[in-house]
Amino acid sequence: MSRGDLERLSKDELIELVLKLQRPAKTSRTSSKPPSTDRKERREYSRPGNAKPGHEGHSRIAAEVPDTVVDHRPTECPDCGLALSPDLAVETVSVHEHIELPEVKPVVEQHRRLAVVCPGCGAHVVAPRRAEAAASPFGPRLHATAVYLKTFQAVSYERLQKALLTCSACASARAG
Repeated sequence: MSRGDLERLSKDELIELVLKLQRPAKTSRTSSKPPSTDRKERREYSRPGNAKPGHEGHSRIAAEVPDTVVDHRPTECPDCGLALSPDLAVETVSVHEHIELPEVKPVVEQHRRLAVVCPGCGAHVVAPRRAEAAASPFGPRLHATAVYLKTFQAVSYERLQKALLTCSACASARAG
């Protein structure tokens, strides 16, 4: 706006313009604007997708005693194609770890009641039923897992039943 434009304004318009210039900028804190419309502070210093300036890097500490160590050694020179002998001196350039949980497999313990014929009197004698075989086929750890899934993870009875049936089907297939 030029000086001439300002001189032509009425007193009320001039007051309105001054008040408008004195108002703070609208942000999510001073108005109903969403926070995503706010201008990010220090945007020019940030690097998208990377660490911010001054951030100290960190990484996971490698295992002191790994379960398995696999050495990858070159077998031929990429420049001349010469086969490299396995008894050449080596140096470790980098270490990379692959971490995986062991496969979880159910352990099925089958209890069989056996019978024999007594050689003295000829009676048919059957072994007593063990307490493990008389109750639920599921052990305490599997029972605890089912209670956890039902109670804390809100798995429905139908889904829990299908999971346990699948578990026992896998165990049967593995045993057979």
